Amino acid sequence: MKPTDLVSNRRATEPRLVRWVLTGIALAFIMLFLVAPLAVVFVYAFQKGMQAYWTAIIDPEAWSAIRLTLVTAAIVVPLNALFGLAAAWCIAKFDFRGKNLLVTLIDLPFTVSPVIAGAIFVMLLGARGFLGPWLDAYHFKIIFALPGIVIATLFVTFPLVARELIPLMQALGNDDEEAALSLGASGWQTFFRITLPNIRWGLLYGIILCTARAMGEFGAVSVVSGHIRGLTTTMPLHIEILYNEYNFVAAFAVASLLALLSLVTLAGKKAVEWASARRPNNDTGWTE
Repeated sequence: MKPTDLVSNRRATEPRLVRWVLTGIALAFIMLFLVAPLAVVFVYAFQKGMQAYWTAIIDPEAWSAIRLTLVTAAIVVPLNALFGLAAAWCIAKFDFRGKNLLVTLIDLPFTVSPVIAGAIFVMLLGARGFLGPWLDAYHFKIIFALPGIVIATLFVTFPLVARELIPLMQALGNDDEEAALSLGASGWQTFFRITLPNIRWGLLYGIILCTARAMGEFGAVSVVSGHIRGLTTTMPLHIEILYNEYNFVAAFAVASLLALLSLVTLAGKKAVEWASARRPNNDTGWTE
């Protein structure tokens, strides 16, 4: 008997009432904690009509926050993709001293609070920090400027791509690469024609997760940005400022835009999962 047959038999023997109750609980939880808050954001955003909504979106400070969020994500995501590829290749394909330490360091941002990470960068790179006098002497402004926001976002997001690729590349093993090398392929040819096609869906998945986190990061960016309106406020920070000023319509308008970006990211995630599930078993173009 196959494992799927066991699952089917178990599902058939469960009372219909139990199945309906469990399904209802799951749907109620989703509606209460996911759908309802998202709906409230859009209801409040359009509470005073489309004109008020559009005015909040095109406000210069709001547009500056939107632009800064997108610029930060555009810088952070490619860097994290390159780092994730390099780290996963190194960890999955080679054995070396300090490998376990490298894996532990990759997980470090998961264990450190983003606020603490931002405070560390301020103490290290701020005007009165450890490297502050040297940076000031050469007129490098990092904290309370775009570089500080990028560095803080890099720190909190850099494990996401690597953590998607490491187990995937370990599961694939080295057989395909070794075969290509034995047939005379160079290292770059092996990477672009063998390794990258095998891991492309995992790479895209990690990039999507990294993009979503980069656009929505609040804690670390809040510490290093200085909350300078129109200059160093990203969309989450701008939403907080508007909400604290009791400008609820504008706050929820910008929040709805951020939610739409998140929904687009979620749609991209599901598309990658769908495409990955439909891909053929032999994905490199080789025939058996």
